[in-house]
Amino acid sequence: MATTSEDSGSSTVGIEKRLGRIEQQLEGVAAMAAVQRSNGPFGYQSQLDTDEIDLRELWNVIWQGKWVLIVVTFVFAVASVFYALSLPNIYKSEALLAPSEESSGGGLARMAGSLGGLASLAGVNLGGGGSDKTTIAIEVLKSREFISKFVERHDLLVPLMAAKGWGRGEDKLIIDKDIYDERNKKWTREAKPPRGVEPSLLEAYKQFIKLLNVSKDEKTGLVRLSIEHYSPFLAKAWVDMLILDVNEEIKQRDVLEANKSIEYLSDQLKRMSIADMKAVFYELIEEQTKTVMFAEVRDEYVFKTIDGAVAPELKSSPNKPLVCVLGTLLGGFLALLVVLVRHFWTKDKNR
Repeated sequence: MATTSEDSGSSTVGIEKRLGRIEQQLEGVAAMAAVQRSNGPFGYQSQLDTDEIDLRELWNVIWQGKWVLIVVTFVFAVASVFYALSLPNIYKSEALLAPSEESSGGGLARMAGSLGGLASLAGVNLGGGGSDKTTIAIEVLKSREFISKFVERHDLLVPLMAAKGWGRGEDKLIIDKDIYDERNKKWTREAKPPRGVEPSLLEAYKQFIKLLNVSKDEKTGLVRLSIEHYSPFLAKAWVDMLILDVNEEIKQRDVLEANKSIEYLSDQLKRMSIADMKAVFYELIEEQTKTVMFAEVRDEYVFKTIDGAVAPELKSSPNKPLVCVLGTLLGGFLALLVVLVRHFWTKDKNR
């Protein structure tokens, strides 16, 4: 009997120990759950507390580095002012053009419409596509060949490639001495193969196309032609010369083609024996003769000037106040970046 009571006592003690261990485990799980609930689902502090600490720390960092921010921003602001003042003014001269009667499908183009089919059979082009001629004229205006000839014909290489500004008082271009020597009329820039000391016409084309802007309004058919340059008077003169030259270029092309057509038709007419076909050929020759006649009497062959170019009084660019503002903002941003990077770099290094 004594042995039985001892066994029952020891089993009771064992059960109590197990219950105690289970209670401890449950308390640990409850504590972990409480910590997890307070810190959020990912085991971190609540976002509100983190934001409060981060914002407070960020403000302290910025406040401690306020002198760096002030000095760097001030330096950039002053530098941007000097840089903006050093930028030369750019002036834009613009002209508004309209397609001429012939290039818009009227006049001779309309008369040639009735004979267009017969002319095609005979291998002759009467022209007829008005909008096409305007589009072709615009593309010719922007072509490498036309612009290269334009620069060479009017001797524009120096004001195009060596100018760096314009003096309003003297009405004179400011020439970069490192590129061109005005006194000795000699190019002085450093040759960097494949480019030589004197700029090539291909370089001139690339530079000129940056200054030129040609746009067509598809609704009205009107064309805007503009040039930007340091000198407002040169910009105006170049616009006028471009209009004259592109009209002359298209005129010469049409006259050359018409003369070739007349020569061809006259040769074919000599071999023709059918009277009716001779009459058709005479009409074709008449239309080509009209083309030559209209080309000779009209200066504004493709484009008519609606609103001519003028020398602008006010610059079109650069926007110097905007340059100053952007320079100041850039300085402030870089200063802030330096302050924050330096703080967090030091903080990580001390851990």
